[in-house]
Amino acid sequence: MVEQLECLWTLIYNFIHLFPVLRKAYLMALCSNTSAPPPPPLSWKRLAESPVLVSKKARDGSRGLRKEESETGSFQSVSVEVVAEKAERFGGEKLKVGECLLGAVVPGVKKLRKRPTKIVIPPSGSDGSLGIAEAFFRKDEDVGREMEFEGNGYCLASRRGTRHMMEDGYGVMTNIHGDSKQAFFGVFDGHGGRAAVDFVSEKLGNNIITAVEEVKERDEEGRLESAIKAGYLITDREFLSKGVSSGACAATVLLKDGELHVSNVGDCRVVMSRKGIADALTTDHRPGREDERIRIENLGGYVNCHNGVWRVQDSLAISRAIGDVNLKEWIISEPETRRLSLTQDCEFLIMASDGLWDKVSNQEAVDVVTKKRNSMQSCKDLVEISCNRGNRDDITVMVVDLQTFCTVG
Repeated sequence: MVEQLECLWTLIYNFIHLFPVLRKAYLMALCSNTSAPPPPPLSWKRLAESPVLVSKKARDGSRGLRKEESETGSFQSVSVEVVAEKAERFGGEKLKVGECLLGAVVPGVKKLRKRPTKIVIPPSGSDGSLGIAEAFFRKDEDVGREMEFEGNGYCLASRRGTRHMMEDGYGVMTNIHGDSKQAFFGVFDGHGGRAAVDFVSEKLGNNIITAVEEVKERDEEGRLESAIKAGYLITDREFLSKGVSSGACAATVLLKDGELHVSNVGDCRVVMSRKGIADALTTDHRPGREDERIRIENLGGYVNCHNGVWRVQDSLAISRAIGDVNLKEWIISEPETRRLSLTQDCEFLIMASDGLWDKVSNQEAVDVVTKKRNSMQSCKDLVEISCNRGNRDDITVMVVDLQTFCTVG
């Protein structure tokens, strides 16, 4: 009797646990034998609203449009019928031709970006002169991503670095007092904004020529060098009076009476080719130079090196410049000058900001210009070489043909 009761209890226990499983299997079999209605088809409107599909079709459409753009030349020349057709194709409402506006954002239509306009620097005066010379200088409204300029006996190319604004500049004065053999050239590298470089580009050449005129009657050794220094100091004093904190490095050349007078403050450099051999006419003013470090420390300042870069007061990586009112006690504007006689061996000058010299050696730069008979192309090649080697700074390169200004027959 006990054994029968245990068997009965086992059967009841198994039935209780198996019942849900059997019920589920029964329901699944019942559903499989019943023909359920198919889901409603996805409407074209819903299909067009799918972000993934719209994105894919937009990419496909833009590829097709590129071919049309290459045939017509620009986005503006794409016909309104094409835009309307693509708007409908990629899920938009069908547009009438009269309702489709060029320049509107339409799925599948890619709007081309305009290339930067090539900048040609005009003369600073309405008649192309400043009274004493033909003068050209870079102004704020002339700033662009890239620029090239060619004049009588010189050419220039520049490119903006990764900064949001171009801080390089230049100044040129030729045919001074009607003498085709007299000229002034300058390359400038600003920091802390464009205020200083714009001011120096416009004023330094004039101030130097004016100072030279004031000492022309004196018959004393080094009078022109003293006048050039005076031009730098006057420009610095005039800019400091504005109370603006930016500054600018400068390298300048004055060609006069068969002589070459070169000056610099900061790290812009002038290199001359003499029978294909590079001759650096300037020395960079950096805090790492022993004489510059001693001068700064004697004035109560200090220089230190961080990540391989020497700086004044933990700030500037140059020790001389025009401007920099907050560091004027140590950052002086007095240039170093050098005078040379022009001979037939003097071939050309390369004047450039540190954007070139940080990546290209003096001799390599001379070799590039010597190889390229076209001086403009050599300027552009030097800019390209520096950028290809990782230069991220602004870069300006000027090449001056010294034979144009040589008075020796």
